[in-house]
This record gives sequence, structure tokens and C-alpha cells, in this order.
Amino acid sequence: MTDETPNDLVLERVLNAPRAVIWRCWTEPALIRTWFCPKPWHVSDARIDLRPGGEFFTVMNGPAGERFENLGVFLDIVPGERLIFTDAFVPGWRPNGKPFMTASIVLSDTDDGRTDYVARAMHWNAETKAQHEAMGFHQGWGTAADQLEALARTL
Repeated sequence: MTDETPNDLVLERVLNAPRAVIWRCWTEPALIRTWFCPKPWHVSDARIDLRPGGEFFTVMNGPAGERFENLGVFLDIVPGERLIFTDAFVPGWRPNGKPFMTASIVLSDTDDGRTDYVARAMHWNAETKAQHEAMGFHQGWGTAADQLEALARTL
């Protein structure tokens, strides 16, 4: 997943935590609820069925009572290294009526025990990419990555 298209949004960081712990934070529902969206938003529910076609579900809640359910499936999993998921399908490989993106999370070790972290949001068209940018992709995903790193350092 290194090919970037004009409709991708990418966040690249080196996280100060081991890759195995970052993986846990991405794949354990109790952990994902603590970091997945920028505070004061929070995740009230998360379900993860870690297999291709398995459910990836979160409910994000905003400070003014906003509630966003995100339902999709995993497309590809390389344990400890890569997650690819999409909202283009829901469990049972049923098409979603209005897909927003496919995401990939790629983790690799640095020489000093930290984690190279690449999060990529791949959109179907320029309009959807622009919508995601306007929603605050860089700030939001960056803040979530900071929260992920902080949590991982406690585990």
C-alpha cells in the first residue's frame, strides 16, 4: 500500500512505542475506545472481528450530542503490520449505499524500538477527499495518533 493517488490523505509519524503495542491499540475494542477520535469526542462502542470480511464498527460521539456510527469490514490483515478496512462494504460483503473511504494502517519497526506509522485514507473521488480534508483530517487523525501514542506508552 505504498502507491498514493491524488485522492489519498496520508498521516505519517514515528510513534514512541513498540509496534506490538500500537497493534493492540488498533485491534482491541476496549483500547480503541480510549484513543480513536480527538477529545472531547469519544467512542462509546467498538466491535472488531479481526479477519477479512470481519466487522469494524465504532460509534463516535461529540460534545454537542453528535453521534456517528461507522460500519465497515476488514479487507486485509497482516498481524502486527497492516490493517486495511473500508465502509464500502458491511458485514456479509453487502455493498454500502454511500461509501466514504478505504483506510490502511501500516506499522513497521524503527531501529530504536519505535514504530513507523502510516495511516492512509483513500477516497473514491476528489470531492470526498476534499470533504474529509474540510472535516479536519490532518488535525483530527494527528490528534488521534497522539492519543494512540500516549495510550501505547502506558501499556
